[in-house]
This record gives sequence, structure tokens and C-alpha cells, in this order.
Amino acid sequence: MARASSTAYKALTCPVSEACKKPTNGIAGFIMSNFLKSSIAGAALIALAACGGSNEADAPAPAPEPAPQETSEAPAETPPAEPEAEVETASAPEPEATPPAAAETDGASEFADLPEPYKSADYSRGKRVFRTCSSCHLLDPEAGNLVGPNLHGLFDRKSGTLEGFTYSQALLEADFQWTPEQLDNWLANPRTFLPGNNMSFTGVRRDQDRQAVIAYLMVETAK
Repeated sequence: MARASSTAYKALTCPVSEACKKPTNGIAGFIMSNFLKSSIAGAALIALAACGGSNEADAPAPAPEPAPQETSEAPAETPPAEPEAEVETASAPEPEATPPAAAETDGASEFADLPEPYKSADYSRGKRVFRTCSSCHLLDPEAGNLVGPNLHGLFDRKSGTLEGFTYSQALLEADFQWTPEQLDNWLANPRTFLPGNNMSFTGVRRDQDRQAVIAYLMVETAK
């Protein structure tokens, strides 16, 4: 582009330069002088415009700086807190009342009509104590006798009078009836209660055991 501008400048200025060399006089010379000056000035402006303007036109315009984008991000929404699960405190089930043993329930009803202290006795205890007597005595009226006489119908019976049983001379001569109080004394220590009897049993030492077994006999021998 600079080379083209220089060539155009020379083309415009060279004729002018040649004409300037020739002297002119009068009005024609004046007109020619002004024309040449105007031509030179116009040519110079055209050359300058061609050189400078082309560069400015060809140069790419600077890209506008992008406007800073405002980052207006919405604040992250916090998810609503889940309601806390209600902790159900399961109350411990109340322990069920343990039903009394069948034997004790039956015994309580069996002893209900007995006088004290036998009414408050333990049926199961009396039944258990009697097991130590069952090797010598039976309760069923049809069962007969063993080493000792059958005890069915014992209470209010006169001592030494059961038919079919052979008593010791001490019991045959004794003169008392079997009552709960008499049986209690007998069971405490048979040998001292009635010396000379044939019973080898040493007795029931505990008061509660005697009361329980007597209450048991009061019920079972009356059936």
C-alpha cells in the first residue's frame, strides 16, 4: 500500500514539477501557479489519506470487553429439617401376678373351715410332711393297715379302738380321744407323750410342720 501511494504521488507531482520549472508570466502564470499549488496540496492529502486511512480501516476494531456478569446465584435453599421422629418410650409391661400354685389354692379353700392355727397352715407343706408318715399309715378307708393303723376317721376316735389293728398295751390302756391338740403333742415326741408304745418315729420337731400336717389330716381323713 505504501508503494502504491508513492507511485501515485510521483504521477501527480512529476508533471507539476516539470511545469514549475517553466517560468510563467502575467495572469496565466498566476492561475497556473495557484492551480499547481492546489494540485500538490490535494495530492499530498490524498496520499496521506491513502496511507493512514487504509491502516485504520484494515485494523480490526478492539473487541469490547465483556461486561462483568453479576453472579446473582440464589442462595441454596436449605431443605426443611425433617421433624424428629417421636421416640416412643414403650413402658415396660407390668409383670403379671403369678397365680398361686394349684395345691396352695385348693389347700386355702380346704383349710377355710378349720380353726386357727390350722386355718392359716400351708396345705402343700402338710402334704409334704405326711410323706414321711405314708410308709406306715394310709388315708383311704378301703386301703387297710400297714405298720401303723389306717388314719381315716382318726379325729374324735378313742385311742386304740380301730378294728383289725393290733395296738401296743400302752395305747390299749390309754384313755383319750384323738384331737388336733392331742395329735400335736404326740407328733412332737411320741415316746415321751406315751411311753411304751410301739411307734419308732422320732417325731416332727417344727411347730409349723406339725400344724400343716395336722391340718392336712383334718381334711383328708374326713373325706
